[in-house]
Parts: sequence; C-alpha cells; structure tokens
Amino acid sequence: MSKLHESTIHHLHPTQLTVGMREVHDKMKRLQHMQPHEQQEFMRAHLIPAVLGPQQRLYITDHHHLGRAAYEADVKTGFFEVQADLSALDMDAFWTEMEKSAWVHPLDEFGVRHHFSSIPNHLEKLKDDPYRSLAGFVRNAGGYEKTHAAFAEFLWADFFRRHIEAEDLHHRFDSAVERAIALAQSDIASTLPGHKKA
Repeated sequence: MSKLHESTIHHLHPTQLTVGMREVHDKMKRLQHMQPHEQQEFMRAHLIPAVLGPQQRLYITDHHHLGRAAYEADVKTGFFEVQADLSALDMDAFWTEMEKSAWVHPLDEFGVRHHFSSIPNHLEKLKDDPYRSLAGFVRNAGGYEKTHAAFAEFLWADFFRRHIEAEDLHHRFDSAVERAIALAQSDIASTLPGHKKA
C-alpha cells in the first residue's frame, strides 16, 4: 500500500521516544532560510513514511528529525507516504503489528526500553538523545554508509554510547565526531549496518 497524504505536522504521531536535537536544529535552520513555497516543495520532495493507525491517526515510521525540524521552523503541513492501513486494529494489536514490521523503537535516550504507551503523542515532546545526533553527524561525514536497515542510526548511537564520553558531546562535539568516525570504521563496529573500512 502506498498513498500520498498531506497532514498538519502537529497532528503526527511519533513511533519513537527520542531524536538528536543537534541534528534537528541543523534541519530547522535549513527550513527557516526557505520561503514558504520552497518549504512546501522541500517537504513534498522528502516524503515521510507513515502508517495509518487507530482513529485514522498518522504514525510516522521514519524521518522524525525532519518532522520535528519542520515543527520548530513553523512549517504547518508535510507530505506522507502511507505504508500500511492498520486503522481497524485496537491499540495493543496496532503496536504488535508495528513491532513485527520494525516500525517502532520504544527506547529512551539511555537505551532503555519502555512500554509503547510511553511514546509521546506529538513530535514536539520527543526527548533529546545526543548520541543520536552524533550518529547522524558521523553518517553525514562518511563514517558509515546510509542504509535502509531499521533504526540503523539508533544502533550506531548505542554503539557510540559505550565508547564516547557524554561530556565530550556537550563540550567538544567536533572532536567527538572525529573520534566516532575512527571508531565507526574500525573492526569493533564491523557488525553494524552500513559499516565500512577506513
């Protein structure tokens, strides 16, 4: 199933608990420098995948950073490609199906799993995971390949969480990115999606 929807950003439902706010702010600044018609063209060119859930709500399954950035930049609507219609299910069955399809990631900024009911109802309530930002910056710098593997950046974030000190993310972020690139291309990261040798 694939159907194009236009929807208000505020009414979108996340399928995860966190985003990397440093990455969100980068995307937000890019959107803020666009004229309104350019913003709409950009959003149409970057469709956000979603699932139609109970009560006909749209649950986005990827591009949470773009969605949150659009909200922060006061972009009112976005464009969404509906991957499945699960609107006939109750909430418990809905989340069960979402997990089967790897469309939900209920882990917090410490890598701890929570009940699906802990996932916020709106993008603006997502919490910051600085390691998710680190994973995004390392990918953009060529530290590993972009991949369609489910929640690949979160796997990288959890890897970096075990190797890069939290203080460095807050006070020496550029240095932390350089260290993380070297780690990403080392043998200890060889099992992660998108890994590539230096």
